[in-house]
Amino acid sequence: MIMEDGARKIMQQSDQLAVFSSMQGGLTRAYLTPEHAQAHQQLGSWMEQAELETWQDSVGNQWGRKVSANPTLATLIIGSHSDTVANAGKYDGNLGVLLGIEALSALAEVALPFHVDVVAFADEEGTRFNTTLIGSSSVAGCFQPEWLNVKDKNNLTMAEALVNFGLPANLAGSDARKPQDTLAYLEVHIEQGPVLEEQDLAVGVVTGIAGAKRYQLTLSGMAGHAGTVPIDMRQDALCGAAEMILAIEIFAQQHDVVATVGKCDVSPGAVNVIPGEVLFTLDIRSLRQATLESCSVALLKQLEVIAQRRNLQMQSQQLYQAQAVPCAEKLQTLWGSVVEKKTGQAAFYLASGAGHDAMVMTQITDIGMLFVRCEKGISHHPREQVLQDDVGIALDCLIGMINKMAGEYTN
Repeated sequence: MIMEDGARKIMQQSDQLAVFSSMQGGLTRAYLTPEHAQAHQQLGSWMEQAELETWQDSVGNQWGRKVSANPTLATLIIGSHSDTVANAGKYDGNLGVLLGIEALSALAEVALPFHVDVVAFADEEGTRFNTTLIGSSSVAGCFQPEWLNVKDKNNLTMAEALVNFGLPANLAGSDARKPQDTLAYLEVHIEQGPVLEEQDLAVGVVTGIAGAKRYQLTLSGMAGHAGTVPIDMRQDALCGAAEMILAIEIFAQQHDVVATVGKCDVSPGAVNVIPGEVLFTLDIRSLRQATLESCSVALLKQLEVIAQRRNLQMQSQQLYQAQAVPCAEKLQTLWGSVVEKKTGQAAFYLASGAGHDAMVMTQITDIGMLFVRCEKGISHHPREQVLQDDVGIALDCLIGMINKMAGEYTN
């Protein structure tokens, strides 16, 4: 009954948080906006109701602490993010924050040998400044001062936005946590994929977060009249790109990576003109960093061969990279034992192809993640949905994990 009530409460709170949006008829909540302030004020109120000490840090993360009367260990941190993409769903990030608060509420009368902090990271998505993981980077001690000069679409710098929000820009990142003071970081998150639903499982233990590289490729040929240039004399950049895109798909299937072309711009873009230039993106990911590195090199070489055969010029620019991050084996084992106990089923282990705040928190501590099934794997979309029963199971598992760690780390 406690888990049922907690799950129902979390579903209602998810609906309430979705009200704090800059988008009419939808959910968009970006960093250092009035909606950010409203959402964190509400989260702070719920933290206080859970008998947690609350505060806001130097970059606008919202914290709540279950204080240990006699802490003998470093602090356990539980968290996720409260910001969203544009036209988002209700549960990406937010569910993990609400689960953390409710778990500590359920443990209000339980004495633990360490402090437990729950954090709502203020920016994971990068919706406003195109600089992701600002909140967790600040906590992990890797906030970059040059980010303060990045501007949003209204030409406002992050430094100016911090000041407008009521935070001194010169103190951003100054309250980072130290490794010796941090026991571990736990994050519960919707899967954002279809695997758990396919397995008919409510939750799964995360083994790691895939590393990623992103490139922009420019393919140059020769524009010409669509009716007068013979097919075998063309330097059609779009045909070259089409062959490359299919080659990328085949390569990914053969080398156990995922690779995506998500954007393609054709020039001059006229119905009766042979495409002379194509710009397209490549996103390649792997849970193994060595595989990511070798496959990125090999795939780009394969694309260059296609370009040369078609008498096209190819240029590539790396836009982004993130290291593959494994979850701590000990935390995977603990999550697995808790899941088996709470569900009566063998724990299911899966990797995350999406990035999370946990990948930054690994800079200062061990990380452990639990995924919650989401309908059809849909995320970053208004149709994002979870089952209340699954939320109850996740809550039960998180409470069990905190208790398990209290025992394991004091023996």
